[in-house]
Amino acid sequence: MVVLSKANSEKYSYLRNSKPAPTFLSTIPLVDLSKPDAKSLIVKACEDFGFFKVVNHGVPVDAISKLESEAANFFSLPLHEKQKAGPANPFGYGNKHIGRNGDIGWVEYLLLTINQDYNSLKLSSLSGKDPEVFRSALKDYVTAVRKMACEILDLMAEGLNIQPRNVLSRLVMDKQSDSVFRLNHYPPCPELATNGVDDDTTENKIGFGEHTDPQIIALLRSNNTSGLQISLRDGTWVSVPPDETSFFVNVGDSLQVMTNGRFKSVKHRVLANGFKSRLSMIYFGGPPLNQKIAPLPSLILTGKESLYKEFTWFEYKNSAYGTRLADNRLGHFERIAAS
Repeated sequence: MVVLSKANSEKYSYLRNSKPAPTFLSTIPLVDLSKPDAKSLIVKACEDFGFFKVVNHGVPVDAISKLESEAANFFSLPLHEKQKAGPANPFGYGNKHIGRNGDIGWVEYLLLTINQDYNSLKLSSLSGKDPEVFRSALKDYVTAVRKMACEILDLMAEGLNIQPRNVLSRLVMDKQSDSVFRLNHYPPCPELATNGVDDDTTENKIGFGEHTDPQIIALLRSNNTSGLQISLRDGTWVSVPPDETSFFVNVGDSLQVMTNGRFKSVKHRVLANGFKSRLSMIYFGGPPLNQKIAPLPSLILTGKESLYKEFTWFEYKNSAYGTRLADNRLGHFERIAAS
């Protein structure tokens, strides 16, 4: 069993004396990409929650299982072997420390930059055996998930009646797209298991703290282990039942700006589990670094103004990476209404 080391100076966050979050089974927006109503359901879900579940997504089961197997192999390696992937700064292997600003979680992860040149990725130690196996699995998976992301973004554009249809997806498909891929591993937490603490009790250790994603869109899948929670508009946290056959889609901060606040980026977090290991794989679709991010003119209603200042993705990325997870990253870029 993989266990994260814990130094005395590291303080984990807990949710104490709080009622367990209600299960969200009957309310999670569900989008079947094969159905004609997909675009309208996506728009409504992004307006109401900034989050939805996708079925009939077209990502081959074989591609999913191969990469998950390679990821499990990597995280089962001894710590000194995993660290050969390089310290997360920000790319590479990370253990407990999330980002550069003091956030701690019960998680280890692998963060990779993704572009068209997979041969440039430094994967020499990732699989423990043949790095080309990992590289091939990663390429197949990301290619399929990027295709799904673009299909979803095109459906968003259709649902919002904006032209051209690929106004959003072309940013992700650009050869200079600053997209990244993250593998998160949440080992069983011995402390919670010893104390009989799990998802159904009044105390939970934070695996990954609350945050929004800064990119345009994020596509997540995980194994069949609970832990993911999202925040509703009223601030209530709700648990998302795991579903290893489906994908979950998050609206990112950049998409919130491009829709002038019509879509809201979803605040989410992950709780540690006392008994089960959780493995999640997340594709973050980002624009090129020099891409200007601003509300699309067609989405600024008559008589209304842009809610955000124009900025480049490079500017926002640097600003976001200089904050704590739970900070309001968009606050600095919001226009202050005239008094």
